Amino acid sequence: MASDEALPAPPLGYPPLATDVMVPTLGNDDSGTAMMTEPSASDRRVQQFTDSPFVPLVEAPTPEHEAINPPSDVTGVTPPPDPGPTVVEAPPEPIEPPPLTTLEVTLDWYPGPQHAALFVAQARGLYEQRGLSVIVSTPADPDVPLKLLAAGRVELALSHQPLLHHEVDRGLPLIRVATLIGTPLAGLVLREDLDIDSPAELAGLRIGYATQDGLGILLSSLLRQYDIRRDELKVQGVDFELDDVMSAREVDGVIGSMRHLLPRQLADEGMATRVLRVEDHGVPLHDGLILVANRDRLGKNRAAIRLLVEALEEATAWIIEYPDDAWELLAGVEPGLDSPSSRAAWSDTLARFSARPAALDHGRYARFEAFLHKNAMVDTLTPVERLAVDLGAP
Repeated sequence: MASDEALPAPPLGYPPLATDVMVPTLGNDDSGTAMMTEPSASDRRVQQFTDSPFVPLVEAPTPEHEAINPPSDVTGVTPPPDPGPTVVEAPPEPIEPPPLTTLEVTLDWYPGPQHAALFVAQARGLYEQRGLSVIVSTPADPDVPLKLLAAGRVELALSHQPLLHHEVDRGLPLIRVATLIGTPLAGLVLREDLDIDSPAELAGLRIGYATQDGLGILLSSLLRQYDIRRDELKVQGVDFELDDVMSAREVDGVIGSMRHLLPRQLADEGMATRVLRVEDHGVPLHDGLILVANRDRLGKNRAAIRLLVEALEEATAWIIEYPDDAWELLAGVEPGLDSPSSRAAWSDTLARFSARPAALDHGRYARFEAFLHKNAMVDTLTPVERLAVDLGAP
């Protein structure tokens, strides 16, 4: 039987017992007298440990038990776990961005306010955000861009709707994919001192033109309205030199898509002018500045061109919302167009920007083609789907 007296305390330096002392199980014989039963195997094992009063009366821990409850040192403080070997991880290799898709766009003219969406989209990083690298180039002369495009030398070119109809009729594989300026920019700019108010008075004058549609469509339409034959006046090609030939009085007037800017440039040089708008004299309303692609190569470039048009739409929305900031940005990236005449033309140009460049007015293109065919300015009546496309349409 266990004694009621307390067990003696272990000497200093030894840990206390881990558990209470285990004792044999008592039983009764048939007479009711208490007797000690035969110890079990576990009791005998415990008894072996009690031969030394300083050993805890517990079974030896298993390795799994040690991992969960690490043993204390002699001071009673649990040592920190072994951290194991240190692994130094190298920083991950930087992920290379996907390569940009390059598109080259040839302007129709030297840079001007009408090209603002292209340059603003570039300056604000809107092309790069869409995985594009856009190269903008200026042509050697205004008749070159569509020829380069038809030959596959560039992916896109700026032009105007009348010239598109003219060149498609000649067999070039061209198609309109976006509109930057949705109103006519063409006009007949005449010297003010001639005092001419109508194309009916053009006979005998010297008229310069920059592009084939200026001569073959716009000027021809004005003359046809008033029964004037082309041989009744003198015409000459002047390429980019519209302002120079006017200032030098080599011609009496010029026709082309510069009526928003040229009169201001000439006014800065001391020449007063007047403008006859072509839509006031029989020419149907049309898009003044369009983006044209090669129809035969459109399938290959379609996705990239659609992204470019989206960038132009975002740039145009920002220009319309912040016109002053847009002009300062434009003048910063294209210092050559920061002139008094261009600055004066900025507000007039703003009103002309197409807020939805991808949108296509099928009726406008059909009416213009019908007008040209009726007046024998094109040989074949070309369907709209071969002239223009809306890349945003489902």
